[in-house]
Amino acid sequence: SAVIDMENMDDTSGSSFEDMGEMHQRMKEEEEEEAEGEAGAAEEEDGEFLGMKGLRGQLGRQVADQMWQVGKRQASRAFSLYANIDILRPYFDVEPVQVRARLLESMIPVKMINFPQKIAGELYGPLMLVFTLVAILLHGMKTSDTIIREGTLMGTAIGTCFGYWLGVSSFIYFLAYLCNAQITMVQMLSLLGYGLFGHCITLFVTYNIHFHSLFYIFWLGVGGLSTLRMVAVLVSRTVGHTQRLILCGTLAALHMLFLLYLHFAYHKVVEGILDTLEGPNMPPFQRVARDIPVVSNAVLNTTAKAVALTL
Repeated sequence: SAVIDMENMDDTSGSSFEDMGEMHQRMKEEEEEEAEGEAGAAEEEDGEFLGMKGLRGQLGRQVADQMWQVGKRQASRAFSLYANIDILRPYFDVEPVQVRARLLESMIPVKMINFPQKIAGELYGPLMLVFTLVAILLHGMKTSDTIIREGTLMGTAIGTCFGYWLGVSSFIYFLAYLCNAQITMVQMLSLLGYGLFGHCITLFVTYNIHFHSLFYIFWLGVGGLSTLRMVAVLVSRTVGHTQRLILCGTLAALHMLFLLYLHFAYHKVVEGILDTLEGPNMPPFQRVARDIPVVSNAVLNTTAKAVALTL
């Protein structure tokens, strides 16, 4: 009984181990297939995610480009004068009747100190007067045969007139600020611009009628009236005698001297006066060369007599 019959014994132990190996192999293959399936699903999900992300990035770029274009258009409108015409419209919205009335008022001084006198806050009339002065000055340059070595006659006339209008207005406005005068920059430009009306009348007459004494009459009469008008306005808007004296004296001196400069710098009468004063033994004056015809002794004697009678 202790002896085991190996031949009659069922060989089932090996088959069980083989079945276990096969099962383990199948489970391993199933796990690999599941892993591959999960990897494929993950790749599909990643692709979908990347596709959505790329679509969102493209939309973001389009929105950014649209915002850039809109901002660019708004910036171009902000720096365009045509787009901001409404800002300048109140300064040029004036009727011709009002301009004519203000031109006449610029020659009539009003003595009113207790209350500030009204100043027109518009720039249409002053700008037209400056252009008129440019045209008159250009006419005086041509009639006196003035030669400009650097630049042109038109550029010189525009630079002289606009330089005086803008430069003196800025200087007087700064001085008015120091003297505590109640005036704005636009009002100062308007006041000085309408003050050039007397200059236009004086130069237009004296450039066509060459009498030296006539110029002094217009200089004191017409130019003096326009200067007194501006002085009266500034006096009514300034407190303090010293401040009034400084501000009004500076403006009057600059305004009257500018008219003298425009007459003597571009007028042919000054050449005859200089030639008379020089004489044969005096050194020549340093001045800009001009094409002036030879003046006879009779003309020189007549000019000297006219100057002597004027003085």
